[in-house]
Amino acid sequence: HTCVFVLQFKYNGKHYPIPHPTQYKDVWDQDHVRMPCSHMNEYPVKDKDGKSVVKRRWAIIEQALKGNIPGPFELEEVSRDERIHFFDVTLKKIVNLALMLPHLITQPIPLLKKNRNQSLSLSQQQIASLLANAFFCTFPRRNAKQRSSEFSNYPTINFNSLYEGYPVQKKLEKLKCLIHYFRRVTTNMPKGTVTFERQCVPNDKFPDWKNLDTKLTKLHVSAEGTIEDDGEGMLQVDFANKILGGGVLGQGCVQEEIRFLICPEMLVTRLFTECLEKNESLIMYGCERFSKYDGYAQTFKWDGNFDDKTLRDEWGRLCTDVVAIDALVIREFGRQFKMDQIRRELNKAYCGFLSHGMKAENLSAVCTGNWGCGAFGGDKRLKALIQLIAASYAKRDVCYLTFDDKTLRDELAEVHQYLTKTNPLGIGNILTLIQQYEKNVVSRKPKKSKYSVNLYQYIPRVFDGTLEMTDSEPDTPTWDDSDSNETRYMLAAQDSVEAENTADDTKNEVKKNDGNKTTERPKSGEKPAVQRQESKDYKADTP
Repeated sequence: HTCVFVLQFKYNGKHYPIPHPTQYKDVWDQDHVRMPCSHMNEYPVKDKDGKSVVKRRWAIIEQALKGNIPGPFELEEVSRDERIHFFDVTLKKIVNLALMLPHLITQPIPLLKKNRNQSLSLSQQQIASLLANAFFCTFPRRNAKQRSSEFSNYPTINFNSLYEGYPVQKKLEKLKCLIHYFRRVTTNMPKGTVTFERQCVPNDKFPDWKNLDTKLTKLHVSAEGTIEDDGEGMLQVDFANKILGGGVLGQGCVQEEIRFLICPEMLVTRLFTECLEKNESLIMYGCERFSKYDGYAQTFKWDGNFDDKTLRDEWGRLCTDVVAIDALVIREFGRQFKMDQIRRELNKAYCGFLSHGMKAENLSAVCTGNWGCGAFGGDKRLKALIQLIAASYAKRDVCYLTFDDKTLRDELAEVHQYLTKTNPLGIGNILTLIQQYEKNVVSRKPKKSKYSVNLYQYIPRVFDGTLEMTDSEPDTPTWDDSDSNETRYMLAAQDSVEAENTADDTKNEVKKNDGNKTTERPKSGEKPAVQRQESKDYKADTP
């Protein structure tokens, strides 16, 4: 764990964390961020006699930033008053913040490389200075796009892609979020800290999913609300790209990109986080939210200031934990039901939900939604069940938000009740059912036709005897007297089902604390701020 401020810091809201060490320490190698203020960051220029000389790039940056800076094209679209205030006030403050870099970041920042468990803690002031430099595109070797370039396996960090190209309106809204962030921090710099943890699980440490008897944990499901608004006190899921932030500095503007825009401190992960491997996640502790927003994707708009009232721990980190996990991009819809792809997604989700050294009763619930669906092409029902399974083995409850999809809400509620109350099944048996569904429904679907039954409709029909036989179906499997009723039902799974399904809402209690991290985090047993739904006949303890 690398801490770029004095470790004895204890948050009181009055004092900034002190950079550590007191004097700038310069390192220029492949294991650390190559800083714009490094003595080794050099650039050839012509002197007054026309001769080529090598000059420190930081001196050039200082000279350029202290001069008059012309406005980028996008700012021509904003109102005259906003433009004048930006160039006369805000921009000058961003310049000063950027030039404070060698005084605020006094030790080399390690790269969070793949296949390593590493943590990095920065003050919010240090992050702001790093992002100010990204705003002015000062980070060296980060604009090269060749596969052979040093940082080809890292996200871009310089903001130049926001200042060029189309669509102008979407990029303008992104810039509004970022400029608002800089206006806030240069007016009243927050005094807290943020921790970024790269979590890697060795491949031989993942469970043998098909042989687990672990039962599903509690579930709250709602069609209303968002993860950032209603996931207070819970482990919030970022539907990530393996290149963190995805298209946030380009054209992308969906779940992950929006989260990075309203919580710009997350953008700094792009400076030091190598792309995630299949057994890795990144957890961000304490990133502050600065903006409201409206819309999604093409309709996204900055919607004003957001005052984040979340409690802080003793290090000044907001009690907001966000885990970035990247789902598979589905190119062939039916392929995701194969066990190899299911195992990959289970491992990825488990890697994000796992917490070392914490008692189960102190683990917060996972607040998530349609991970890996939408642009990534995943099946909502399968992905929800995968996340439930992974969270259950990680000993976490789940708060699932379906984002206005009431049908999914009801079906997920019903299948959870079925698998936990009506006919309790362990993880291994649930995965067997999914395999049966792939074999008997997915793999037999004629091209360009719809599935005769979805996964959640299929599961209870295996047990209630309503599966219909057709001439094209294989013979019913046989069993001996030693087989359990549960096994018999699964062996009897057939294809071609036409059935209507009614579903109920579920409201199980979920936990929302992170009890062992610090004393100021929410206490065990507190309930999440999530929307209540009317249940039909599935009544449980409700949040």
